[in-house]
Amino acid sequence: MFLAIDAGNSNVVFALYDEVGENWKNHFRIETHAAKFAAQLHKKVPMYFLEHEISPSDIKQIGFSSVVPEINEQILQFCENFFRTQPYLISPASFGKLPVKTLRPNEIGTDLMCNAMAAFSQYEKAIVVVDFGTALTFTVVNEVGEIIGVNIVPGLKTALNSLFKNTSKLPEVDLKMPESALGQNTVHAIQAGILYGYTGLVKGMLEAIENETKQKFHVIATGGLSAVLTPLAEVFEEIDRNLTLEGLRLITKANS
Repeated sequence: MFLAIDAGNSNVVFALYDEVGENWKNHFRIETHAAKFAAQLHKKVPMYFLEHEISPSDIKQIGFSSVVPEINEQILQFCENFFRTQPYLISPASFGKLPVKTLRPNEIGTDLMCNAMAAFSQYEKAIVVVDFGTALTFTVVNEVGEIIGVNIVPGLKTALNSLFKNTSKLPEVDLKMPESALGQNTVHAIQAGILYGYTGLVKGMLEAIENETKQKFHVIATGGLSAVLTPLAEVFEEIDRNLTLEGLRLITKANS
């Protein structure tokens, strides 16, 4: 089996790819900035493998993408000790062998390269990947596999948490799409403002990209909150929550 480790700003995601069945399974995560991250790593990963009756020796290859460099060494050492396998850490040096190209490999996040790699490898056409994570990102790939631009804005939860933490009377609310854009109470008002607002943001950004490039793009959404903005269902050709993981796997394989 292939183990993908995707270290993001909010969570470190672990996922197993069954190379016989060719599918992703067994996802679990650890909070990136937990006070005792190392302790959680050494506790939760072995426990998960034990509970699911998976032997560490079943893991034949590990791919590792990280946008949080301060935890990289902890994860690398843990994998070498627990799995007896050295992970492949994706870096700018990984990008030279890929069908996807970027002008500034030292500046683009490996998670965005994973998204672009998976999407372009599957469709081989002009694509925008909209990733709903801690940040909301738009990665724009042209028809020959060149990343021609990236846009980054605060993610849905990031915006909501900022609103809650910086105001004295507004409550925390669930990210649930309300039926109306007209708030009838405080909770409804926040939900309408954030969720209808971000729906308009995504549509406006995609429109601006297509107007500037004068071409149509295949739009794919990914990330844990990709299905929250239900009015965008007609905008996305596909919602693929495993897109980053698949790109991570493909980049690791390309560099094996």
